Amino acid sequence: MADVESRSWIGGEWAAQAGEIVEVHDPSEVSREVGLLHLSEAAAASEAVEAARYASAAWDRQGSPARAEALSAMAAALERDREAVAALASQEMGKPITEMRGEVARGVQILRFYAAEGVRAVGEVIPHSQTQVLQYTTRRPLGVVGIITPWNFPVAIPLWKIAPALLCGNTVVWKPAESASLTAARLAQLAAASGLPAGVLNLVVGRGSEVGQALVEAAPLDGLSFTGSTATGMRVAAAAAARNIKYQVEMGGKNAAVVLNDADVDLAVSAVVSGAFRSAGQKCTATSRIIVQDGVYGAFCDRLRQAMRAVRLGPALHPDTYVGPLASEAQFEKVSRYAHQAARATVVAQAPVEGVDLGAGYFVPPTVVTDVAPGDPLVQEEIFGPLAAILRCASFDEAVALCNQTVYGLSAAVFTRDLSQGLKFLDAADAGMVRVNQETAGVEYAAPFGGLKQSGSHSREQGTAALDFYSHTKTCAVYYGP
Repeated sequence: MADVESRSWIGGEWAAQAGEIVEVHDPSEVSREVGLLHLSEAAAASEAVEAARYASAAWDRQGSPARAEALSAMAAALERDREAVAALASQEMGKPITEMRGEVARGVQILRFYAAEGVRAVGEVIPHSQTQVLQYTTRRPLGVVGIITPWNFPVAIPLWKIAPALLCGNTVVWKPAESASLTAARLAQLAAASGLPAGVLNLVVGRGSEVGQALVEAAPLDGLSFTGSTATGMRVAAAAAARNIKYQVEMGGKNAAVVLNDADVDLAVSAVVSGAFRSAGQKCTATSRIIVQDGVYGAFCDRLRQAMRAVRLGPALHPDTYVGPLASEAQFEKVSRYAHQAARATVVAQAPVEGVDLGAGYFVPPTVVTDVAPGDPLVQEEIFGPLAAILRCASFDEAVALCNQTVYGLSAAVFTRDLSQGLKFLDAADAGMVRVNQETAGVEYAAPFGGLKQSGSHSREQGTAALDFYSHTKTCAVYYGP
């Protein structure tokens, strides 16, 4: 299979060249073709589950140390191919190459982290009310797990789902977003080349409305992990619950950075610019609401304007690009509608566009606005683009109230020199990930990732917490008396 093509990988074989073929174009220069997608139809979901089921027993019998070795081999393969993977992903979905290199490096770290977990202790011994009884717990795999991933982190998100799933002894059917399927095929190639047994990891390339729906609603899965929009995630959760399939959905965010009067303004501005505009704001943890206390509002806005003048908008492969294009035409149209709304507000700061051919790709200038009400769509709806709004507040309590005034609860941050204020915020903010003097975006791969309210199904990804989802606990008791 050519490097710039993607098709389904089922049972250790690439699917035949049949079905719809879709051209992939570079979001930085939409006239340039990057590759081709060979889309499978809905039946491929069941075929992939069947292949995964066939491989399941043998994969489970290998034991976690052997499965850990397989993850280590995948990490080595990805590290060797890191530059090619990063370049392909940048051209496919528009993330700046410097960011994409970091994401690939994180993918390697994720694989190595879970490989290390393969030789750690599992379960616990629990005292029994009777004598001469050994009572203990152990983990068992769910079986065949469906994994549905988005386009915004085409390497990291798939791997932080796939790696713990495989380590726990599950086999996987992976449905990537269409806008990340070229990168997905490269990762599947690397997994196969590293010696992963046929059927253990299966890739199904197709439309979400066909293959994704078949995987969620009909394919005989034992578990399902999804990352994407809240609207789709709620439908996935309902379908999985109706079938009594263990499920996990990670959805949207409308994350707030709170800047109090005693904040280090330079630190706050740097974190807000990075949190709001890296990846063109296409992160569920991106800073999209900036809540600034009155006493520091003027200074913050002045420093923000200065900082934004240095934000470079440009093509994804340019080494100096800070903000690249949006990932697709659909995403560009969606964010552009919000940008038109933002134009009616007061623009506080905007990145320069000189020297950028805005018409060549899906470019939206990074923009911060103010004079919008707390209930405005710009403040309440997930935009998933390089737009952020500032809200003013008079007190710490008002800042917390504004922070929590959202249906989402993924990430939040406060900037203050007062440790007591920071600790109070960590308790008071309704978010699954809370920080003091750090940006809202991102989380360490060894730490639990997830949100509250409509940001997720309340389980956690990443770290050892992910192992809880991809396995079930079995309680064992052995009487060894006469």
